[in-house]
Amino acid sequence: MPTSAAARLANAQLGAATTDEEDLLALEAQYCSHGDTVHYTDVPKIFDRCDGSFMYDMEGKQYLDLQMWYSAVNFGYANRRLNNTLKSQLDRLPQVASQYLHREKIELATLIARDAEEKFGRKGRVHFNVGGAQAVEDSLKLVRNATGGKSLMFAFEGGYHGRTLGASAITSSYRYRRRFGHFGERAQFIPFPYHFRGPRGMSKEEYGLHCVKQFERLFESEYNGVWDPKAQQAEFAAFYVEPIQGTGGYVIPPKNFFVELKKVLDRYGILLVVDEIQMGLYRTGKLWSIEHFGVQPDVIVFGKAITNGLNPLSGIWAREELINPTIFPAGSTHSTFNANPLGTAVALETMRMAQEEDFETTTMQKGAYFLQGLEDLKRRHKIVGDVDGLGLALRIEICEPHDSYTPSKALVDRMVDEALKGDLIHNGKTYGLVLDIGGYYKNVITLAPSLTISYEEIDLAIALLDQLFTRVSRS
Repeated sequence: MPTSAAARLANAQLGAATTDEEDLLALEAQYCSHGDTVHYTDVPKIFDRCDGSFMYDMEGKQYLDLQMWYSAVNFGYANRRLNNTLKSQLDRLPQVASQYLHREKIELATLIARDAEEKFGRKGRVHFNVGGAQAVEDSLKLVRNATGGKSLMFAFEGGYHGRTLGASAITSSYRYRRRFGHFGERAQFIPFPYHFRGPRGMSKEEYGLHCVKQFERLFESEYNGVWDPKAQQAEFAAFYVEPIQGTGGYVIPPKNFFVELKKVLDRYGILLVVDEIQMGLYRTGKLWSIEHFGVQPDVIVFGKAITNGLNPLSGIWAREELINPTIFPAGSTHSTFNANPLGTAVALETMRMAQEEDFETTTMQKGAYFLQGLEDLKRRHKIVGDVDGLGLALRIEICEPHDSYTPSKALVDRMVDEALKGDLIHNGKTYGLVLDIGGYYKNVITLAPSLTISYEEIDLAIALLDQLFTRVSRS
């Protein structure tokens, strides 16, 4: 039998299975698009299996995952309870067209809607799709429909809502739009209260209020371009917010910020749309992160972790006045796989499990413990400019060591590469780290560990980060 790399590659090209990493990378280089978010490291990493908080490569090396598929796997890889739910649904009702109903869809929508009514005091309905950006698109239709077709939105600097044409129009990064242009929606981007990089001399709460006042002044005169005082109408339909910025670097606002912002929005008839795609499902210790800030949303967009990454499902909750069948009738949006029974079955079990196992309490406790460890790292490493966290949404801002403030993307890039080498050693065992980069300057390590992470694994994470910081600082 031929054993050369060329022969193995030829076999693989004809459909034969290959387990050789070199061969797989050669095939990937020839046949895979680079446009679907791979190739952020010099040599893309191939993972073979996963369990709990760990990923394993083809050699069996273990990597502590501190980003959990961009917070899509909140409840641990290969979660037995959720996996078994998927298997059971696969044997009973794996497929049904979205023009028909199934029990799991109805029960899941009921659970989410009743929870929202209890928390926010508003009746509403739930509408499903298959991905976060698709749910954002649905919300844009909902908002435009409810506001007479207005297509202008407010959104935050540093905000991220997806990469479809509509979602990228309200995402602040121009690079997601540059080669594709606009198609309908446009956003005006408003500063987020990013205290670490805000004006000196202000407390976090003072800076939050300052940002609200700067936004409010847009409505002082018709010449600021957003408000017609004679007609008492704004040209903008809604404000799209992430309560805690995700791709923007897990920036956590002061507690007073959204309360004050909502007063302005209500005064001028602008809807509040809350994007919980990354921070929902107990990432911050609440089902929805907006619960920490004491305001009533008009629309909530969710996705990612609601199925623990097992089957795509997303959706929106909206208050009754915006989404009832009279104003938003059948066929207003459609996707072949929306409300699919595999996704809704797992999501329903996810919601039940999270309540039964009290992730609201344990996430806050583990998050506080993890943040203590990060604060200790900050005291000992000059490259750490800022750490912060809410629940298990945590951030480490990496800076130049001479001032612990100047952003250092180069150091963070090096950290990610070093972490994936899988040669960090703790208590005689070898580990790698899976990290994610975010932030306005791409200098923030955003940590979204499994909510099932143990305290021993948190200690391991701190020890491995300590080694990594020391290695990169010396190099």
